[in-house]
Amino acid sequence: MSKFNLTNHFLIAMPAMQEGFFAGTLTYICEHNENGALGIVVNRPISLTLGEMFSQISIPLHDSRLENMQVHVGGPVQTERGFVLHDMGRDWQSTLRINDKLALTTSKDILEAVGSGSGPDNLLITLGYAGWEQGQIEHEINENIWLTVPANTRILFDLPAEARLPAAMALLGVDYASLVEDAGHA
Repeated sequence: MSKFNLTNHFLIAMPAMQEGFFAGTLTYICEHNENGALGIVVNRPISLTLGEMFSQISIPLHDSRLENMQVHVGGPVQTERGFVLHDMGRDWQSTLRINDKLALTTSKDILEAVGSGSGPDNLLITLGYAGWEQGQIEHEINENIWLTVPANTRILFDLPAEARLPAAMALLGVDYASLVEDAGHA
């Protein structure tokens, strides 16, 4: 088993990761255990809105406040599949309970509830997720690829996508621009 558990933490991509999918990303870790880790990128909105997505999947969206909410690309794995990060409430058909406050659901019943106005109060919808094999995320942290910080629901649900990474950095008391690319050695 891993020596530390990053469930309900943010992964902040270090500036050295200037290319590739994860450059400049803030990833929320939904599950981290002896088998690996699963997370969703929370600061990569795409041009697809919730209203457009619901139209494409033929689910009426009755809450006009949600029509212009942006869908995010959650990671490079299963990009055709939707993932809903949300606050706890009802039980859905396919839900990963993250903690007492948050869950990740992949079943259509939550989308139908959102469409009818009876869904969770707070939600973030992504296409795809990020996954790490056993020991991979620990290795990447040791290689200075990621910074970690306990997650904050205000950052997830109350801030626009472009403000999430700087807000997570502020939790560490660090300015992103001041980070150096190489790990220090004593």
